[in-house]
Amino acid sequence: MTIKEIAKLAGVSISTVSKIMNNKDESISAETREHVLRIAKDYNYKPYASVISPRNKSLIIGVLVRNTSEINASISGILASASRLGYAILLRDSSCSSENERKNIFFLLNAHVDGIIWEPVSEENLTFIEHFKKALVPFILMNATCDSSYNINYKKMGYFATEALIQKYHVDIACIPGNGMYASAFYDGYQQCLFDHHLALNEDLIFRDTNHIPMSRISEHMFSGIVIFHYKDALRFYQSAAIRHYRVPYDFSIVSLQEPDATCSDYPPISTLTIPYTEFGKKLTEHLINMIEKKETDVTFDFPCALNNEQFIEIPYSLKSKTVISLGSINIDNYLNFETLPHTGKAVTSDTSSVYVGGKCTNEGIGVAKLGHKVSLIGRVGNDADADKIYETIKNYQIDSFGLKRSKGHRTGQAYIFVQNDGDSMISMMSGANNAVTEQDIIENERQFMHASYCLMQTEVPIPALIKACEFSKKYNVTTVLKPSACTNIPEVLFNHTDIIVPNLDELNEICPEPSSMEEKAQFLLSYGIKTVIVTLGAQGCYIKNKYTECHIPAVPFVSIDSSGAGDAFISALVSYLLYDYDVVSSAKIASFAAGFSTTKQGTVPALIDKSTLESLIRQTEPELLRKQEL
Repeated sequence: MTIKEIAKLAGVSISTVSKIMNNKDESISAETREHVLRIAKDYNYKPYASVISPRNKSLIIGVLVRNTSEINASISGILASASRLGYAILLRDSSCSSENERKNIFFLLNAHVDGIIWEPVSEENLTFIEHFKKALVPFILMNATCDSSYNINYKKMGYFATEALIQKYHVDIACIPGNGMYASAFYDGYQQCLFDHHLALNEDLIFRDTNHIPMSRISEHMFSGIVIFHYKDALRFYQSAAIRHYRVPYDFSIVSLQEPDATCSDYPPISTLTIPYTEFGKKLTEHLINMIEKKETDVTFDFPCALNNEQFIEIPYSLKSKTVISLGSINIDNYLNFETLPHTGKAVTSDTSSVYVGGKCTNEGIGVAKLGHKVSLIGRVGNDADADKIYETIKNYQIDSFGLKRSKGHRTGQAYIFVQNDGDSMISMMSGANNAVTEQDIIENERQFMHASYCLMQTEVPIPALIKACEFSKKYNVTTVLKPSACTNIPEVLFNHTDIIVPNLDELNEICPEPSSMEEKAQFLLSYGIKTVIVTLGAQGCYIKNKYTECHIPAVPFVSIDSSGAGDAFISALVSYLLYDYDVVSSAKIASFAAGFSTTKQGTVPALIDKSTLESLIRQTEPELLRKQEL
């Protein structure tokens, strides 16, 4: 095909064709230029002068990559797009060598390519850009760290993979990020997603490769989902778990990235995100050719993310069984020990102090978890180091912390506990972030109520949040247990929606000031619709009254060191054994053992008893108590 024939087919002069093909077409309209170039591409026209002039069009694109084995899918996209647009490809591989890269650059420039797609071997080699500029050859960078480079958004994919699990209510999400620049971006997306959804980053759930994953993390259900950068790592992890008879996605769900040419099937059951290599290569080529042909370009590199097989993500294992919600105060407990407690007109000094994670929400939640049940916390902590300590503590238990949020501008709640040598105590509190708990916090955690059996509530957070929790509890048939702590005035509507109330004697006198006796006050509470009243009496045990039962249960004798957490230990055990299908009297008797044991150590959380120890204690003195009894 000659230039005269091209001109005739295009309906323009030979001079016009010559100017366009020799890059001297400033005076020629964009429509004419595009028309002539399309005919030249269709007939594979090469101008005679192209062998001697580097400014003539060759209709060839140079592609220089650092290693073809890492970019095969992108190259297939480049080839497809170049062929569709009438260009040939000249591919060079630098084999990750800077010296090879330099040689390849000069090879492509000497071949008079019209433009170059370049994947640099290293950031230092970006100085080679000067060679392209000097030769007046259009170029674009890919997979480099500089701002002008075009890259697949692996951070977005890491974020999307993590969010896919969060949307299925996963909060303990592990990650195998792999190695390299792309893997680092994927990990950044994982981290960002956790942060945006108010989930703590647990370094114990970051595994650098599949050879260093403690299988105990799975058996203890320390994570319910995992995101993995390399599909081959996902396969190895799945196979290792399957050998040990763990089921995916029943025990945990996996989301991994996947090559575009991989076959999707129902086996193995891994949810995948396809890396858009092919589409990326096509867009790179389209963008470069627009630059070569001096066209306006609006090529976008923001590729959509979508799971190939979402059916392989299930809700977390913990939500498959009924859970206990604990809603209330979350504090740092500051202990001071005294010979005698301070009182009006008397100052006392102490030479010992201790700090523990506390608050009734935390204490009762950990207590229930130690007795074998799944727990979800709902509450607020501050934006401070104390909040970090709380997150660090609860991660050691089977506790869903999705409903636990930081409050900017607030300090984590503080409890100041004065303990006398005989175990008697006084408590004062700085509410801090606990006062920031709102109805919206409850609304955002409605799904917790869908899978719950009990909701433990404490009145150390704003009442409107408790009322909203009662509404959801009624909607989803959840039993409510109220601890009326640090509250002198409880609205009638809260009593109306309470199933079990557990005040101590002082709290009972505060919320029911008018009836004279404890028994009359309990009956007064029942008249509001409360089903069971349990009054804890310290060393005198507890009193139970409901429609079917009225009785006193004696305390179990223990040498008391700190009684401040006995009420939380009692409620934790009471609810735990009600969940184990014990009647309320038997559950309260078992709870008395747990409460007594909790007084033998300072600090509530360290003194909360586990199921094995509790039942071992009971078997030594009242083994018949562990035989389930009918009401």
